Amino acid sequence: MVSRIPLNLFGISFGLAGLAGCWFTAAEQNKAPVAVGNVLLAIAACVWLITVVVYLRYALSSRGVLVADLTDSTAGPFASLFAITPMLLAVQGVYPHAPDAGKVLVYVFIFLTVVLGGWYTGQWIYGPLAIDKLHPGYFLPTVAGGLVAAAAAAGVGNQMLAQAMLGLGVICWFVLGSMIMARLFFRPSLPAPLMPTVAIEVAPPTVASIAYFAINDNRADTFAAFLAGYAILMVLAQIRLLPAYLRLHFGLSTWAFTFSAAAVVTTALHWNGLERPAGYVVYTYVLLAAITSFIVWVAVKTVVALLRRQLLPKTV
Repeated sequence: MVSRIPLNLFGISFGLAGLAGCWFTAAEQNKAPVAVGNVLLAIAACVWLITVVVYLRYALSSRGVLVADLTDSTAGPFASLFAITPMLLAVQGVYPHAPDAGKVLVYVFIFLTVVLGGWYTGQWIYGPLAIDKLHPGYFLPTVAGGLVAAAAAAGVGNQMLAQAMLGLGVICWFVLGSMIMARLFFRPSLPAPLMPTVAIEVAPPTVASIAYFAINDNRADTFAAFLAGYAILMVLAQIRLLPAYLRLHFGLSTWAFTFSAAAVVTTALHWNGLERPAGYVVYTYVLLAAITSFIVWVAVKTVVALLRRQLLPKTV
């Protein structure tokens, strides 16, 4: 028996990069040391690089594996994290220290993200796709890709590109969101391994908020409030879903919770810093402690499962 390397393995580095973003946001508000974010981002970069090497070694070992994975109607969308995660690594980890190199990397991975998003959109139109195969992971190639690209482009000072990527992400969110929500509302429940992807429903409004704050110089206005309203609704919906989540067994799919939760916390930190309610400093540390504890717990469980050879699925 050999291990199969699933595409959602890229979710680990994505979640770690999201946690780094929480700490960078707090650091920008002078409420946390930037070194913590840098360490987390370095770990995320190492995990992403290892994942790329391990996956390519697996995918190129047998003919047709890569094409089968990319066209898989369930797991395929997770391949987009290969290009989305390094946008975060480049804009937060490279650009502040080497602006020219960071900008080039951001543009390269934005290009790859848009190409992948276009390919997946065409694939979903061209190939047979049953509505019961839809899940919130379908947001990744275009919605998450576009919104993260918007934040990254704004981070390197390209406002026009950032606005274009925000439009790409938001419009795809509206189009895909209606179909995915219809599937969740009216069709049978997702299978247990895909249930954690429902947490991704909180990501579009929160990642859009992060991108918009980056474009809008961290100012609150009507559109920011518009996004916040829907984000609050989706977070409250997650509370109702807790009984279903608590019945799940730990697995690689658990990482689907991490970036979404980190995006919620990052957005909350932005609003907390802007509005400064009574006790806002305490709220900052509570939010950081909560998200860090959660993702560290998932990471520890992952290492334990890996050492016990229980993390990756087996195939002949």
